[in-house]
Amino acid sequence: MNQEIIPVYFMPGMAANPTIFEYIKLPEDRFKIYWLSWKIPLKNETLQEYAKRMCDDVKHDNPVLLGVSFGGILVQEMSKHIKVRKLFVVSSVKTKHELPRRMKLLKATKAYKLLPTQLMSNVELLAKYAFGETITKRVELYKKYLSVNDKSYLDWAIEQIICWEQDQPIPNAIHIHGDSDMVFPCNHIQNCVKLKGGTHIMIINKYKWFNENLPKLILDI
Repeated sequence: MNQEIIPVYFMPGMAANPTIFEYIKLPEDRFKIYWLSWKIPLKNETLQEYAKRMCDDVKHDNPVLLGVSFGGILVQEMSKHIKVRKLFVVSSVKTKHELPRRMKLLKATKAYKLLPTQLMSNVELLAKYAFGETITKRVELYKKYLSVNDKSYLDWAIEQIICWEQDQPIPNAIHIHGDSDMVFPCNHIQNCVKLKGGTHIMIINKYKWFNENLPKLILDI
């Protein structure tokens, strides 16, 4: 008797394309991986409306959703529109209360509206916003991963992160977080699977952990 193949949808972080998941491999006799990509938001589109539109790209019932960073926020919003088997939040936050103080200050002062997103075609600046680190030695590597530098998308994405209003975690969401994450510092994060030495880009450089542990987490082994 053939086992059910479980669809697993991966959503990258802000400004990133889904090649950040290129090293994630799951047993093909149990799982099939699907990559989701950012769309340019419509004028005045809310995050909730955007999430509903992104659900159109999910072609299976009861999938697993995994999102990284801003993608982690998005898959939580998507899970409010479709039934999911498992929901994974990676290098992200589960509520507005887990946002770092500097982001709360940007919201209070509305200073996020002044961020120089028109300069983010400069991949080094974009990486600082998206990955939380300067990348002088790895510019070529990150040019490959950071390809969404449309100003309207970046303005929208930054506002959605900073102004996200989710007050309570989604029940049963599995939060995986690095203890060295500089974008969303671990000391603000509650109830997570903590990766020692994991940074904001651990989906890229700690992929072996994900390859080993995601199947067990999905199947509750």
